[in-house]
Amino acid sequence: MARRKKVYEGKAKILYEGPEPGTLIQYFKDEAAAGQPEVQPSAVEGRGVLNNRLSEFFMAGLNSIGVPTHFIRRLNMREQLVRMAEIIPLQVVVRNFAAGELSTRLGIPEGMPLPRPIVEYYYKDERLNDPMVSEEHIVAFGWANQQDLDDMIALALRVNDFLSGVMMGVGIRLADFRIEVGRIWEGDFMRLIVADEISPDNCRLWDMRGLAEREGTAGAPVEPGPLADVYTELARRLGVLPSNVTHAPKPTLIN
Repeated sequence: MARRKKVYEGKAKILYEGPEPGTLIQYFKDEAAAGQPEVQPSAVEGRGVLNNRLSEFFMAGLNSIGVPTHFIRRLNMREQLVRMAEIIPLQVVVRNFAAGELSTRLGIPEGMPLPRPIVEYYYKDERLNDPMVSEEHIVAFGWANQQDLDDMIALALRVNDFLSGVMMGVGIRLADFRIEVGRIWEGDFMRLIVADEISPDNCRLWDMRGLAEREGTAGAPVEPGPLADVYTELARRLGVLPSNVTHAPKPTLIN
């Protein structure tokens, strides 16, 4: 077999040249994604297999409702064929509930519902710990223009509607998530698509099952807890759990 040309390797994935022009093969590794300091640094057998299946499920679902993604098809247990895209150097974060860094930054109690989904941007640079940036920064430094930002917000909110509904249907609350967005060209026409992956590596998920039994007294709210063994449990609830997969631990999600 001819040796494939590696295009890029990150902590959690490797990209190889695809079999057709404008395509890539995305290989899911077992290592935790970058920016997840509480995850054990060693590889956990089966994480890549599960993330491949879960990302396929979500990306194919988005494609089916008209939300464009880079996903074409799954090739095997660890690889999928994707469209090549120019990645915008931003993490687009959508928050539905106060958690993590937002709670710390603004002093909002963990688990409080937000008045509406909030979209934030973080500049992708691990050396700088992916700092939060404003729309003014993004336009001023040429990472995207104002039309791109409007399109990214619309895209992110459509993804949020889809993911929130799917998760709620299996007893899970989607607190927040992050996506990456890429540009593709079709002749002279450019459009934005959801790229990278959608998996527990970039979603904060809370388990809603059994919440009623844990309600506090005198109306005191009881917040849902993290989903135990999130990779395996999410795949099981969605009906995409492959056989012979070692359980993977709960990841650290969005800061």
